[in-house]
Amino acid sequence: MEIILKTDVENLGFKDDLVTVKPGYARNFLIPQGHAAVATASAKKMLEETLRQRSHKEAKIKEAAQATAKKLEKAAVKVGAKVGEAGTKIFGSVNTIQLAEAINAQGHDIDKRSIKILGAQIKEIGTYQAEIRLHRDVTITIDFEVIAE
Repeated sequence: MEIILKTDVENLGFKDDLVTVKPGYARNFLIPQGHAAVATASAKKMLEETLRQRSHKEAKIKEAAQATAKKLEKAAVKVGAKVGEAGTKIFGSVNTIQLAEAINAQGHDIDKRSIKILGAQIKEIGTYQAEIRLHRDVTITIDFEVIAE
């Protein structure tokens, strides 16, 4: 069944993509949740016109995302966390919310949903990596350090 995505769906596609999925997945989850619409002939024509009109704006947005990516690659991100008496174990764990706050404190505007921490949960002091999707075509991997607060 062909559908047009209304929102970005993890492991499926981005907004305004035309994708083929199984009918049950579309009817029972994507369409009722508002993530997609059925791709009829008229809907495809409207999508094509919308994409053509938006292509100029999209190029500017992509350029801005690439500029932000260059700035983030040079940035030294440090996330503070409370540690135990030994000095290496963290109380709880570091997550994307804390990482987004640390990046935003440096003057960048990054949403926590666009960050994916690579590897297992962060429960110790050290250096780790995260993947940030700034645009559908611009994804970068940054290193960040977890330090004692």
